[in-house]
Amino acid sequence: MTRVRTRDGIELAYESIGNPQDPPLILIMGLGAQMHVWPDSLCRNIAAKGFRVIRFDNRDSGESTALEEHGNPSIIRVWLGTRLAKKKPAVPYTLKDMARDVIALMDTLELDSAHVAGASMGGMIAQILAAKHRRRIRSLTSIMSSATAPRLPVSQLQMLLHLARRPGSRNRDAHIEYITRMNRMIGSPGYPMKDDELQRLAETSWERTASPLGFKRQLAAITHAGDRRRLLQKIKARTLVIHGADDPLVPVTMGIETAALIRRSKLKIIFGMGHDFPEALVPRLTRLMVRHLKKSEKKWQARQLRKSLRRLPEDDRSAANDHASSLDWLNQADNH
Repeated sequence: MTRVRTRDGIELAYESIGNPQDPPLILIMGLGAQMHVWPDSLCRNIAAKGFRVIRFDNRDSGESTALEEHGNPSIIRVWLGTRLAKKKPAVPYTLKDMARDVIALMDTLELDSAHVAGASMGGMIAQILAAKHRRRIRSLTSIMSSATAPRLPVSQLQMLLHLARRPGSRNRDAHIEYITRMNRMIGSPGYPMKDDELQRLAETSWERTASPLGFKRQLAAITHAGDRRRLLQKIKARTLVIHGADDPLVPVTMGIETAALIRRSKLKIIFGMGHDFPEALVPRLTRLMVRHLKKSEKKWQARQLRKSLRRLPEDDRSAANDHASSLDWLNQADNH
């Protein structure tokens, strides 16, 4: 486990898996979740295919900085203010601030650019990065995410708000019971997690929990973000959208909408998948993500070569042009 400190004074805990010289992939986790929710096996599989995998705890989660000084925001007040007030209400921080955390992590690791993949809230952060930091994002993978705050039936919303009331006390049994109950509710009906898988997830979460109220502050950031559909239309990075057909938290229609908004994106709907990463789905997720990453990396390298070509003396351009054309041909061949 390693830490970096941003200019805002936020300490981010992170792990790097794979060869540091390989193309980097940054994994951004969702609401209230910690880096270990990205399955170890998925990280190792992708690293084995030639990518440096970097996962980290968002601010207010895991072993990263807990912003306790911001207290307990009112989600109802933020929700009403975002929709009714002329000026958006104040929140402890925004999704844009969380996106800047990722840029700070990249700067510290001396990464000029990286592939990014985000799950749920992490997908929203990854979308912001792809739209606002185009030169630094090689590709985008948006998983179980959306372009707006999720629209849910009242009965579902009430149930989820009930789950949002996390145990306030530092009680191990209560915390593990909550994590287990939450994961069973939002999990994949076609790929249910085994009991030992759930227990391991809950125990690790308990051991690394920074603040019970961090969840509420992150939720305030999501609510404050509102509608980002126009922003997604600015994304030019090669994009893969993955969504579970049986996601009870972010309906699959929102994944379909996300893919429709991002030009030339690819959409993969997985039947039986909910709002989690069960071990049984890791092989399929590995195949989808690695194929996307490899194609995106080739396209990125060809583009970088063409940019450098424009700076070469005219006599040297012919050979470089031939090489760039070869990379383009490989990209086209991969698409068939």
